[in-house]
Amino acid sequence: MQPNNGKEIEQAKKAALEVLLHNAHGPFHGLPRTAGWGYPEPYTRDLMISILGIAVSGNKKLLDSIRKVLETLAKNQTERGHIPSLVHDNDDRGASDTTPLFLLATGIFRKVTGEADFLAEAVKKSLVWMSFQSPADKLLIAQLPTSDWRDEQWVLGYGIYVNTLVYSYLKILDKHELADNMQRAMSRFTVTGGILHRHVHEGMVVKHKPYYAFWSYKIFSSERFDLLGNSLAILSGIASPSRANEMIYWIEDECNAMRKSGELTGDLPPNFFPFTKPEDPDWHERYSTYNKPGDYHNGGIWPFICGFYIAALVAAKRYKLAEEKLVAFTQCVKLTRTENLEFGFNEWIKAQDGKPMGQDWQTWSAAMYLYAAKCVEQKSTPFFDEIRHKII
Repeated sequence: MQPNNGKEIEQAKKAALEVLLHNAHGPFHGLPRTAGWGYPEPYTRDLMISILGIAVSGNKKLLDSIRKVLETLAKNQTERGHIPSLVHDNDDRGASDTTPLFLLATGIFRKVTGEADFLAEAVKKSLVWMSFQSPADKLLIAQLPTSDWRDEQWVLGYGIYVNTLVYSYLKILDKHELADNMQRAMSRFTVTGGILHRHVHEGMVVKHKPYYAFWSYKIFSSERFDLLGNSLAILSGIASPSRANEMIYWIEDECNAMRKSGELTGDLPPNFFPFTKPEDPDWHERYSTYNKPGDYHNGGIWPFICGFYIAALVAAKRYKLAEEKLVAFTQCVKLTRTENLEFGFNEWIKAQDGKPMGQDWQTWSAAMYLYAAKCVEQKSTPFFDEIRHKII
């Protein structure tokens, strides 16, 4: 890595910590805010994901803030164990990823603090809730459209992102037999372009491609690529080392092709591709306003997801490529829509022209920058190393 790059990375790490400290105390019961200005609310999924950067920062104030978040979520947990979408509002329900993220984040927090029984009763209740989210009662978790972090995009049935979260929390909470059974379920081949044979069990693998399907359910599926879900598949060890390497080569080749066609600028991958377009059968009319090709969930570049991708590169031992992407990530987090900010840590970037389009000083953007930088520095992936390598 060039000396100038190292200096810029250190500056970005310092700025990321400043963002997290700024956001650590918001207007809702003193809980952290999701972004510096635009999102004062404490959104559960954003704050649960931010635990990765907070944990590796070692900052006591931030660790105390995330403890408060976890404890407040436990108090606002529903009777059946579901975790709300807003930390402070137990009536804001219906998300498919908040409960898995709570379980994963609590497992990580236990590792950081050494408190093995932290929120034991809440964890037990959430595990019961999750056990009832499998329609076939065979481990794979199903969801309704727009119920995960993509509130403007359809994921129907078994989505790769939520199921990688489930696998990860099962491993970190020492539920190894369940995790191993789930990995086998996800690896079964079923996505066949609309054909489902009775003798084939439902799964997530796509024929002739190295990645896992965006989602699959009975005769329906989407073979589009979800960067977050597949990065988590690599990080957690669901994807074998050989599959992980094939997937990374495929991602980089596809991104190069998109750059040549004008669909992508810069060195970071979009969160989702190929983009859904108006002529496609999976296009929804609402996308024309909120989810255009290359925008938002339909192919925008999300800094927090780039952090997961860089961590996945480290997990796959692609250290040089991880360094290159961290340098690109450092330039990305400088992009800002607010005047007089050196670092924007913006929410999302338009794929075709590289312009920041979301809120600045986004908590999970800053947190995942810190986590990605730590992964590259240490050539390891804190917490996920243990998840990948832990056996019964």
